[in-house]
Amino acid sequence: MPRLRSDFWVSAHLRRLNDLTIPAVLRRRGAAEAGAIFVKVDRLDGTADLYGPAPQALMAEPDDLGERRFTPVLAGATPLDVEERLTREIRFDSDLWIVEIDDRAGRHFLDIAEE
Repeated sequence: MPRLRSDFWVSAHLRRLNDLTIPAVLRRRGAAEAGAIFVKVDRLDGTADLYGPAPQALMAEPDDLGERRFTPVLAGATPLDVEERLTREIRFDSDLWIVEIDDRAGRHFLDIAEE
């Protein structure tokens, strides 16, 4: 089953976070149909986490319903380290999306792929 378009997924995820009163914004709009999505979670305590698309090998499960899955890229990093990593990712893929969440508890509601 094909994955949900990036623009639809981002819109739905932002709406879900908003409904849960978790502050989140779209920082960068990428390719509408298939742009990679990165999610920065600022814990508002000087640390941040970054999640990116899970490798294809982790998404080829028989029961996969086309959901987007993520994997931790950086955990407990400084916001500056996360921004530097995002800058490198943008140089590699200028069509990527960036969603930023501000949440002290680190909530993101992403589907994390298991290795």
